[in-house]
Amino acid sequence: MIQYLENIHHKNSKNFFLIAGPCIIEGEDMALRIAEKVIEITNKYEIPYIFKGSFKKANRSRVDSFTTIGEEKSLEILKKVGETFHIPTTTDIHENEHAALAAQYVDVLQIPAFLVRQTDLLVAAAKTGKCVTLKKGQFLSPESMKFAVEKVKDSGNEKTAIIERGNSFGYTDLVVDFRGIPTMQQFAPVILDVTHSLQQPNQNSGVTGGRPELIETIAKAGIAVGADGLFIETHPDPSVALSDGANMLKLDKLEDLLQKLTRVREAIL
Repeated sequence: MIQYLENIHHKNSKNFFLIAGPCIIEGEDMALRIAEKVIEITNKYEIPYIFKGSFKKANRSRVDSFTTIGEEKSLEILKKVGETFHIPTTTDIHENEHAALAAQYVDVLQIPAFLVRQTDLLVAAAKTGKCVTLKKGQFLSPESMKFAVEKVKDSGNEKTAIIERGNSFGYTDLVVDFRGIPTMQQFAPVILDVTHSLQQPNQNSGVTGGRPELIETIAKAGIAVGADGLFIETHPDPSVALSDGANMLKLDKLEDLLQKLTRVREAIL
């Protein structure tokens, strides 16, 4: 997928690529601060980097859960991040009309896991001509992602990748089946969503839990298996994040992790 992104750096470094940023856009200053720090680190280790931030969270546990600071305001911030640092940006979309809207501001459209079987949404995203990432549903087999990829390609868009984000394990936990990564690589590049794979959904409190202490473990395994890229949500202080704080990586821990992962990558090449 990254070969289609003209504004991505270190494309020929042979390193894994990284999608990282806050779960949701909380404000311009924070978004720029996170992007600046991640760029500093990824330049150091020659990691191709795509900034991620949701402009709106439609899949929430409760009606009072935070969803957005404003749709167009958030999209304008994503655009500013991209223009300020000359990097590609991505956001998730939830409705057909969001595809054309978000495509005006970002380089990559992400289809959420719960919506990856929604044909009209995939076709709408594909027809924008932007790169499209497809999150594998927690309820889907790796083999079944072939059909999601085909929906995008049959709509005239070859610029797609799959994001692995774990499988439902009972009602309140997720596990990653690493066998699925090489299986899905037969259809498209595969990105391991490290932080969402460590969610603990459907808690009685209505707030999703997580296991951030396992981020390094899951990320190392993903690189060792040969994942093309990693997806890591990060925040200066996950304890006060407006969404998914329970499974995010604290920003000041990112460099140490990426340094270790780069060594793993070098070892398997």
